[in-house]
Amino acid sequence: MSDVTKEAVLAVLAKVRGPDLEGDIVSLGMVSDVFISDSKVYFSITVPAARAGDLEPLRMAAERSVKAIPGVKGALVTLTADRKAGSAPPPRPQPAAHSHSHTHGHAHGHPSQGQQPGQPPQREKAGVPGVGAIIAVASGKGGVGKSTTAVNLALGLQANGLKVGILDADIYGPSVPRLLKISGRPQQIENRIIKPMENYGLKAMSMGFLVDEETAMIWRGPMVQSALMQMLREVAWGDLDVLVVDMPPGTGDAQLTMAQQVPLAGAVIVSTPQDLALIDARKGIAMFRKVEVPLLGIIENMSYFLAPDTGKRYDIFGHGGARGEAERIGVPFLGEVPLTIDIRERSDAGTPVVVSDPEGPSAKIYRDIAAKVWSELGGRTPRKAPAIVFE
Repeated sequence: MSDVTKEAVLAVLAKVRGPDLEGDIVSLGMVSDVFISDSKVYFSITVPAARAGDLEPLRMAAERSVKAIPGVKGALVTLTADRKAGSAPPPRPQPAAHSHSHTHGHAHGHPSQGQQPGQPPQREKAGVPGVGAIIAVASGKGGVGKSTTAVNLALGLQANGLKVGILDADIYGPSVPRLLKISGRPQQIENRIIKPMENYGLKAMSMGFLVDEETAMIWRGPMVQSALMQMLREVAWGDLDVLVVDMPPGTGDAQLTMAQQVPLAGAVIVSTPQDLALIDARKGIAMFRKVEVPLLGIIENMSYFLAPDTGKRYDIFGHGGARGEAERIGVPFLGEVPLTIDIRERSDAGTPVVVSDPEGPSAKIYRDIAAKVWSELGGRTPRKAPAIVFE
């Protein structure tokens, strides 16, 4: 247990003045719930949306104050912009022209063309320097093997000759550290930039690297959004052809944050064959379509069971449901992944089949799916962020 207490953190933050010096950030209600793990302190500061870009000194002052507390090993402090209901969005400045050597897959700021009167303005989403295409691997519900699929898809893309990284966007239940057999804490380089962890040649970032495995993350939406953006934009990814994002199940804060603020080149949906999983998968498909993220295709996981002793096939969960759904809605069907003891055991051991048995039948399936995903990405360009209105 850490000796650092929430009360001690709030006490020092109560000495940090608000943006207009009319009070401290605690009494003004600007500080989120404070989360402490392994003597590291996590919280966000809610600021007016119109002034978010000007209040970095406030964030830095709060971070310095907390780091000075005896026993604190580090602090993760983020700004969360807040716009009061009914208020107009602040005018957006024209983005400055910029250049970089790794050009494919980045969103550059240009004024929207052909915008209809009365429509909300569309935002340009900033790309991640050096990262070509960012793809989301998602499911409508948990328990369909999405994280195992995401890791093996990333390794399959790598096996096909690409430079690949993976971002674990599941704040509440991160799986990538275990699936890739990575332990330890990432190093901070400079200017708050974090060096990603790595195994099997795959660069990885996950909340699971920052907190203990048994820690329950009790965070609300703004904290989740801030943590995601930091893990995406404040990590030294280097030059990558593809960054695979292992999304949490469902259609909540993390999915909307990624769709609205990240130039996703496309989304891959993972489902099992049975009707219940397909019902939830349709919700994920509908969400990505609503936020104008291209659907790269559907994977049917646990498609069938092969008996290890006889090789006989059993359709435990039914068969062909995901393929039929893909045909019905007009998106590519990427492939069938069987339910095998081999995939399960190797995933639990942190030795995914694509690297531990690269010539095996399961690894070939993932490499074939990866080739189809890469083919679907051909010619894709990041989309503008949609303006999502909750009525």
